Amino acid sequence: MSDQLLKRLSRLKGLDYQVPSPVSYGQITRLIGLTLEAVGIKASMGEYCLIHQEKGPSVEAEVVGFSGDRIYLMPIDLVDGLAPGARVSPLKGGGDVEVGFELLGRVVNGVGKPLDSLGPLRCKATVPLQGQNINPLSRQPINQPLDVGIRAINSLLSVGRGQRLGLFAGSGVGKSVLLGMMTRFTEADIVIVGLIGERGREVKEFIDNTLGEEGMRRAVVVASPADESPLMRLRAAQLATRLAEYFREQGKNVLLLMDSLTRYAQAQREIALAVGEPPATKGYPPSVFAKLPKLVERAGNGEQGAGSITAFYTVLTEGDDQQDPIADSARAILDGHIVLSRQLAERGHYPAIDIEQSISRAMPQVVSSDHLQAAMGFKQLYSKFQQNSDLISIGAYARGSDAETDFAISRMPLMNAFLQQGLNESYAFKKSLTDLALVLTPNPQSEQQAAQQNISMGNPTR
Repeated sequence: MSDQLLKRLSRLKGLDYQVPSPVSYGQITRLIGLTLEAVGIKASMGEYCLIHQEKGPSVEAEVVGFSGDRIYLMPIDLVDGLAPGARVSPLKGGGDVEVGFELLGRVVNGVGKPLDSLGPLRCKATVPLQGQNINPLSRQPINQPLDVGIRAINSLLSVGRGQRLGLFAGSGVGKSVLLGMMTRFTEADIVIVGLIGERGREVKEFIDNTLGEEGMRRAVVVASPADESPLMRLRAAQLATRLAEYFREQGKNVLLLMDSLTRYAQAQREIALAVGEPPATKGYPPSVFAKLPKLVERAGNGEQGAGSITAFYTVLTEGDDQQDPIADSARAILDGHIVLSRQLAERGHYPAIDIEQSISRAMPQVVSSDHLQAAMGFKQLYSKFQQNSDLISIGAYARGSDAETDFAISRMPLMNAFLQQGLNESYAFKKSLTDLALVLTPNPQSEQQAAQQNISMGNPTR
C-alpha cells in the first residue's frame, strides 16, 4: 500500500459516516375522483407520501386505504396536471406539525403553513399530529365555572372549565356570531379557532371583526375553507385540536372553537365514500361516527398539573332537523348542547337560544345549589308560558285560572329581555346571577320600570 493512500486513510479514520438509506419509489396507476391508486410502495394507514410531478411541485398525500398490493392515497392539494406513472415516495415526518408560542397571532392552513403575510413561523418544536389519549381516570374533574360573557349561558346553561359543548342550529340562525361573542368575552389564556369548511370570506371577517388586534395576540386561527380538499379540511380540525393539546400540556387554559363539526364529518364522508366504504345512515359511512368521538375526546381537562381545553363545536342541523345523524351523534358525545331557534331569530331575538331544548350536563358540578334552583325555576316559568302561549295570544286565557301561569305572563317581558343580548355587550358571571334573581323575584314596581332599571340591556357590566 502506498504512503499516499495510508495518509488518506489515516485522515479519514474516526470520521462518522452516515450512509443514506435508500428511497423506494412507487408509481401512480389510477386516479378516480379524489382517490389515487399506487403500486410498488410500502406504507401504512395514516402515513404520508410525496407525489412527484414532472410539471409542477410535489404534492403531499395520505394513505387512506389499501387492497392487496395497491394503496389508496388522498392528496392534500390539487393534483391538476398529474400524469399516469408519476412517482410516489414515503415522506418521513409528514405527520409532524410545528408548535410553540410563536404561533400566537398567526393564521395557518390545515398543514400548518402560514396564510398571513407575516413570514415563516419559526417554531422551535414539532409534535406528531395525532396526540396521545389521556387515561379518563387521570383527568381533572370539571368543577370550576367558566365566564363566557353571555348572560343566558352563564346563568341558565353554566359552562365548566374543560367542558365540551355543541352549538346546534340551521344555516343563518347566528351560531357563528354567538361563537364570535364567546371568543371575545370568555376568560382563557389561549384561544384556538378552527374554521373548517366554511365560506372563505368568513376567515378574514372573523379575524378583523370578531377577534380584532387584541384578540389575535392570544389566538391561533386554523382555516380550511370549503373549496379545499376534504383531507385538508380533516387535517385542519385535527391540527386545531393538536395545538390546543400542546398549550394544555404547557399548563394553559385553552378555549377551542371549531366551526363546524358537521363540515369535519362531511369531509370524512367524502374520503370514506371515495375509497369504497358503503354508506349507512343518510349517506354517512360508519367511519364518520368513529371519527367524531376520537376528535372530541381529545378536548377537556388534562392530567393533574396540566391545563384545560374548553371546547365549543358548531353543529349544522340540515333543515333545522335536530335528529340529523351528525347532530344526534354529537349530542351523545358532548357535555351539553345549546340549540338556536330559527323562530326566535326571525323575531329578532338574539342570541336565539332555545332555553327549553338546551342543556349543560356539567352545570350541577360547577354551580351552587341556589344557582341551580334559580335556573330550574326560570326554565319552568318560561316553559309554563310557552305551553299556554296559543291561548294567551288569542285572548282565550282568563286571568286567575292558574296562579303559576299568571305569574309567568307577568314576568315574560323581563324573561325575554334577560335572554337577549347585544353583539358587543358582555355580562359577567355574577352580574348574570343578579339579573336572574331580579327576574324571578316578585317586584312591586311596574314591569316596564323593572325592565329599564334592573335588566338594562344597554348597560352590561363585567
